[in-house]
Amino acid sequence: MTSTLTISHLTKTFSGVKALSDVSLHVAPGERVALLGHNGAGKSTLMKIILGLIAADSGEVFVCGAAPGTATARTKVAYLPENVTFHTALTGLEQITYYLRLRGEDTSEAMALLDKVGLGHAAKRRIGTYSKGMRQRVGLAQTLIGHPSLLVLDEPTSGLDPVSRRDFYELLDALAAEGAAILLSSHALTEVEARTDRLLILSGGRMVATGSLPELRREAALPVSMHITALNGYDTDILAELPNAIRIGSTLHLSCTQDDKLATIAQIAAIKGKVADIDVIPPSLEDIYSHFSRRDGQ
Repeated sequence: MTSTLTISHLTKTFSGVKALSDVSLHVAPGERVALLGHNGAGKSTLMKIILGLIAADSGEVFVCGAAPGTATARTKVAYLPENVTFHTALTGLEQITYYLRLRGEDTSEAMALLDKVGLGHAAKRRIGTYSKGMRQRVGLAQTLIGHPSLLVLDEPTSGLDPVSRRDFYELLDALAAEGAAILLSSHALTEVEARTDRLLILSGGRMVATGSLPELRREAALPVSMHITALNGYDTDILAELPNAIRIGSTLHLSCTQDDKLATIAQIAAIKGKVADIDVIPPSLEDIYSHFSRRDGQ
């Protein structure tokens, strides 16, 4: 399948400092990809190059087969910044109608776009009365104008409450199911851990890791944690069977390598008559992100 976004060996330098160094990535139609990195890692620079706002020093970028910033690319890509700003005196309906007119699209689609992002009930209210989450939805409605092939989202859930975040990702899931490619930058690792197909980790301007969460777990080879709850009176027996376990409060804790996970579970299963419960906790995305960032010397 042809990628919606393809970047090869991208480099960008500002005043002698490399913001991006030999960065390559791709995003396929219908794929949700998270771009992770600390402040100053190069995420914003990368997004600006994709949008055609600044030029790279070297490397290639193709948005739907076209160069960034060209008329073809602009019609295919949409952008949602972290902090959206609209005219507070306009209603949601008036604002989206205005953007449709700017894009040369049918203005009668405004209400359908607001309905799609869950704002139909507030379409005729002034944006100045909207909450942060509602304004973010107006921004998302604006990005959907013209059915873009690529959505570039910069911290799209910043400031949203948990329910609004859930609704936001459900909408992204639906857009991806319709074939839109989604590249989103986020510091909310717990969110993207469950709601994206692939992860890209930038550190110091270099792409230090890329892959699905299971792939990155295997590559990082971080230990798996297990929390064992003993039946009354059997915790000492379990500790004797599992000498690497330690007691923390009322729970027994142990860790093992990925390769030893099944064997360790089998050991616990062999004494299941003494075990009330077991929780197997794989490395989180936060653990993996920290691992690859430290590995890069940051």
